[in-house]
Amino acid sequence: QVQLVESGGGLVQAGGSLRLSCVASGRTFSTNAMGWFRQAPGKEREFVASINWSGGNTYYADSVKGRFTISRDDAKNTVYLQMNSLKPEDTAVYYCAATSRVVGLKSRSMYPYWGQGTQVTVSS
Repeated sequence: QVQLVESGGGLVQAGGSLRLSCVASGRTFSTNAMGWFRQAPGKEREFVASINWSGGNTYYADSVKGRFTISRDDAKNTVYLQMNSLKPEDTAVYYCAATSRVVGLKSRSMYPYWGQGTQVTVSS
């Protein structure tokens, strides 16, 4: 099993920044990639960004490209999501996820491990 704990959410004004963190524990050696997803009220959970543990290949949703940056700290088993130029439409619960897969990382069905989520609210 892999346990994931997110932190860093909060309330911020439009144009502001937040950094989310996700600490992984347990059988982390069984995972190859980490992802961030978000779910707004009444909407499906959607892909935001992903990163491979090895190589650091990153992928982003079009809606966040140029504003969000995903990164990792291997020594701390931690993945970060730096969110800049936040917009009200970024408001959602943000979830961290882990997978042993190396392809299909934009699909939530590829991730068996999930954190509890952290709320991000962007006011206009």
